[in-house]
Amino acid sequence: MQFNLDLIGLIVFIIFCSVAGVQILYYLFLFSRLAFYKSKTTDANYNQPISVIICERDEADNLVDNLPGVLVQEYPLKHEVIVVNDNSADHSKYILDEFAKAFDTLKHLELKQEAKLIMGKKFPLSMGIKTAKYDTLLLTDADCVPASENWVKHFQSAYTQGIEIVLGYGAFHKRRGLLNRLIRFETFHSALQYFSYALAGIPYMGVGRNLSYKRDLFMKNKGFSSINMIPSGDDDLFINKVATRKNTAIVVDHEAHTLTKAKVTWNGWMRQKYRHYTTTKYYQFKHKFWLGLYSISFGMLFPYCIAAAILFNWWIVLSILAFRWLIQGIIFYKTMKKLNESDLFPYFILLDIWMFLYYIFVLPSLWRKPKQKWN
Repeated sequence: MQFNLDLIGLIVFIIFCSVAGVQILYYLFLFSRLAFYKSKTTDANYNQPISVIICERDEADNLVDNLPGVLVQEYPLKHEVIVVNDNSADHSKYILDEFAKAFDTLKHLELKQEAKLIMGKKFPLSMGIKTAKYDTLLLTDADCVPASENWVKHFQSAYTQGIEIVLGYGAFHKRRGLLNRLIRFETFHSALQYFSYALAGIPYMGVGRNLSYKRDLFMKNKGFSSINMIPSGDDDLFINKVATRKNTAIVVDHEAHTLTKAKVTWNGWMRQKYRHYTTTKYYQFKHKFWLGLYSISFGMLFPYCIAAAILFNWWIVLSILAFRWLIQGIIFYKTMKKLNESDLFPYFILLDIWMFLYYIFVLPSLWRKPKQKWN
């Protein structure tokens, strides 16, 4: 009996070492790419015109709060702001009419019919792209505001030779309360992954709150035609399809972020995250493999840590876990600083444990039927 317990303890310890080792390798060789990333200096003189596109439905209040931040961008050459009003039942049209009187860069497109066979935000976004005058597109949402008046400049400067996609960071306003910290940490953790994967040459997603790509890239790939029947995915699935090692860049400067209000209830946030994770099953196999390996190893880490501490040797097990937290802490410190989330760093160990529980909460989204409407 003692022999069996010793053997079981050894096996559990080996499994724990394996999953901890996988986690450490991800931080050392993948996530470190963002931690030590330095923005490339460019001689770009902002000589390319740009079209900013926003889709909205019944978001008159958000337009009042956030659209001015888009309209007052410091950009010396031609640019336009296109707001696609998708069948709004509120007074969005009148708000946009008033803004258009003051800003000649604003154009608003009124959609009065639903697209029956195109789900989610894809149809209004496609119409906005079709209407755009310029080849460089910069996308955000009506509930987002640029972090600075240099938002457009930073994205345009990232378009060096061969670049067709630029990924940005869609942050949340900092507010008091535990839920706000949890939401911002999950957002940071997601960005740590998609930025690092892009820097490693295997980009797999972007966020529609802060994303830029070339109109020609959209057209030659027939837009969203391959994912029209999937309610979500206008950002991550499209990027998953068209992004490559050579055509994708990132911009992480604080002035290039967008900001939006975080959900104030747990249920509201979970519904939002469920909708997002329903698209991951459509990712390319290589992306699902590497993302899955990270998630599975993370999901196994703490259960096997506890089991190994009980059945094998607690101080050896905790020493390995502490080493992982040391590596993780260095990466988190540098990446949180880059993404303006440094206030989360003192809690990173607690937030790391929380992410284990979060993965359990969102696991059902992999089997749920996605929501049909985008707003």
